[in-house]
Amino acid sequence: MKILVTNDDGIFADGLWVLVRELKKIAEVAVVAPDRELSAIGTAVSLHRPVRAKEVTATLPGVDTYAIEGTPADSVILGLQKLVTGKVAMVISGINRGANLGDDILISGTVSGALQGYLRSLPAIAISVALVGKELHFDSAAKVAALLAKKLDSGILPPDICLNVNLPNAPLEKIRGIKITHPASRSHDDYVEERFDNGRQHYWFVRRNANKAVDEKTDTWALEHGYISITLLFTSLLNKPVPPLPDNLCNDLFKELKDYSL
Repeated sequence: MKILVTNDDGIFADGLWVLVRELKKIAEVAVVAPDRELSAIGTAVSLHRPVRAKEVTATLPGVDTYAIEGTPADSVILGLQKLVTGKVAMVISGINRGANLGDDILISGTVSGALQGYLRSLPAIAISVALVGKELHFDSAAKVAALLAKKLDSGILPPDICLNVNLPNAPLEKIRGIKITHPASRSHDDYVEERFDNGRQHYWFVRRNANKAVDEKTDTWALEHGYISITLLFTSLLNKPVPPLPDNLCNDLFKELKDYSL
């Protein structure tokens, strides 16, 4: 099994390499990711300028690694069509610094990277950790991604699937469980502040958390209450039926996470 990994935090982001380290235990991994931080870039594809790729020395040995002068979407398109040799089994994007919940999935570069794999008939996972506190707990997210990758590879999960996974920023012992969710109607309110720089007027966009979620089936509610959220995405975009998930997926996955050993 070969997995293409990308992100929107940049090629040297800590979360990406924690993810790669875990995935290497179960698969061959190739990394194709932006050469800089590109959060909130959404689904942008570079159609009107050249896109350059540079092979770089991987943080981990044995991982083909390419830095792209472009977006997460560019990275996956280039990776699948030109850079990665051999058959890619799935695309995993992350681990993102900060959750991608509610309508934020529409502007998320992390989700966009996964989407490009899904649009090319590959199973795909976007995975993120809530940005709370100074220390981010990437390890549990990496293990969840690896467990889901194994379920995809074994056929336990349907192959025609795109998952948006978000974890609370907490050690595993403080995570309460896993829930299948749908996106909340919104996760942030956007405000525009008028500011001045050397007498010149400009505007600054400010994001503030929306009110706490009340719908227990949403991704925001799950995270706010200490659960891992797994959301199926893009099924209606391609006019496809929602693929069935195993009845005991959440319980089984959480038990495997607590008992994790690869």
